[in-house]
Amino acid sequence: MQCAIYKSRKKQDTYLYLAAKEDFSRVPEPLLQLIGQPVHVMDLELSPDRKLAQEDAAEVLHNLRERGWHLQMPRQDEWLGIKH
Repeated sequence: MQCAIYKSRKKQDTYLYLAAKEDFSRVPEPLLQLIGQPVHVMDLELSPDRKLAQEDAAEVLHNLRERGWHLQMPRQDEWLGIKH
């Protein structure tokens, strides 16, 4: 499945995956307000066996199919300033 990935202008290390490029119609308005105007960073061919740095590809695909979007946020420890 082809998807488009956008980064947040307001929340560092927060990314919004969309099933259809530039189609924000299914993304809740409060979420769009939270992340600010999204900036397109890349398009990606996604499959269940594809390795992603911080997300489970099968879960991302499920969310894209079910609701048209997936939100990737920093891990909790990164928000607390803990480095690995």
